[in-house]
Amino acid sequence: MGEEIDISPAFLGTGWSFPPTFDAGQAPPSVVMSSGDANIKQCLWVLFSTSLGERIMAATYGSGLRLKVFDALTETLINDIRSLILKAVLDWEPRIDVTRVEVTPVDPAAGEVAISVDYVVRQTNARSNLVYPFYLNEATLAPPPM
Repeated sequence: MGEEIDISPAFLGTGWSFPPTFDAGQAPPSVVMSSGDANIKQCLWVLFSTSLGERIMAATYGSGLRLKVFDALTETLINDIRSLILKAVLDWEPRIDVTRVEVTPVDPAAGEVAISVDYVVRQTNARSNLVYPFYLNEATLAPPPM
């Protein structure tokens, strides 16, 4: 018989969990890590939350969404947001292929927009999605996915 192949999600990448968390139960305390699809979702969350130029050593890392915070909610803005998301993922997340980006006004009066990103993980051909809430009227973000 053939060898059994380990198909753990760790081969998709492992990194610090977001937000950074520490496990105090170990001596010395260690950083909690995330792997697989959870790590991809957390990396996308960080990518969408980061402004262009915010990281000194990677000035093009980020999505530029914060530049759109005070824009009027129009079809042009929705297309701009879709383009920003697609470019950021294309440039900075090589583990996935985006199949669809949908920008939906949740509460136009409050300026809340939901950005839904459907994607396929290249290594496993597994489909997944992430919904990122974006607030046009205030510069605050909802808590990241767990």
